[in-house]
Amino acid sequence: MVAASITRRYGRRVSMLIGGTVFVTGSVFGSAAVNVPMLILNRILLGIGLGFTNQSILLYLSEMARPQYRGAINNGFELCISLGILCANILNYFVIKITAGWGWRISLSMAALPAAFLTIGTIFLPETPSFIIQRDGDTDKARILLQKLRGTTSVQKELDDLVSASNLSRTIKYPFGKICKRKYRPQLVIALLVPFFNQVTGINVMNFYAPVMFGTIGLKETASLFSSVVTRLCATCANIIAMMVVDRFGRRKLFIVGGVQMILSQFTVGAILAAKFKDYEDMDNEYAYLVLIIMCVFVAGFAWSWGPSHILGPC
Repeated sequence: MVAASITRRYGRRVSMLIGGTVFVTGSVFGSAAVNVPMLILNRILLGIGLGFTNQSILLYLSEMARPQYRGAINNGFELCISLGILCANILNYFVIKITAGWGWRISLSMAALPAAFLTIGTIFLPETPSFIIQRDGDTDKARILLQKLRGTTSVQKELDDLVSASNLSRTIKYPFGKICKRKYRPQLVIALLVPFFNQVTGINVMNFYAPVMFGTIGLKETASLFSSVVTRLCATCANIIAMMVVDRFGRRKLFIVGGVQMILSQFTVGAILAAKFKDYEDMDNEYAYLVLIIMCVFVAGFAWSWGPSHILGPC
């Protein structure tokens, strides 16, 4: 909520700069940690940075993108997340082999690289035309920026739409009270429930605990880490597919097809575990790898539907 207020008042760039700086600081505490409180501070700072960057980057992309490519460009955000997790999984696969026991410091410190890239890159980015109009009312500056972004001088219609939207937003004194009115209830419900169900699909188990899960069903430590790399590689490929089809087929179809794909995958994995996984015994390798394949199907279903589209759906 604090990040949203700063983004609205001071701009998208300021919010991204704050988030990137906090990310870098958190990474430093994590890599240099000598006790548990420093690790906790690392997680807190990374969480704050995530809160700033998640909402400001998506808003920045939406306001900068052409309407006909907005879905694909916003899906690029999810693709970058997948690439980041994939790089982290590959890094973990190699640092686990460091027998001295300090490999985890490399994993935690590497978060500073993309954060520094984001922070430095943001310095050279312009503000969005929407925020320029909202803050300064400078339509000439906004027009010049739009012309550069669109590659044409014919931007008057889009500029008029932005000015109209900005003027309308200024007339709304109590936006939170207004959106709770009955006529806006469907939009409010969608805006709340779509992100909620995105979180409870089970994808966070795969994002954070995949090596533990694969280790539990009998895969060795190296194999379980490599399995995490495989599932994330499937997700990355699915993100690319989503970028190509989201503006053609729409968000609703992706929600439905991807949701069915995830449900069937989860039921199948549940049936295999119920039949073949016993307490205190490792699962046979062929069934363990079958679970891995099905989880790849699950992750891919999320990555080309509910993963990126939950951002676009409420919009």
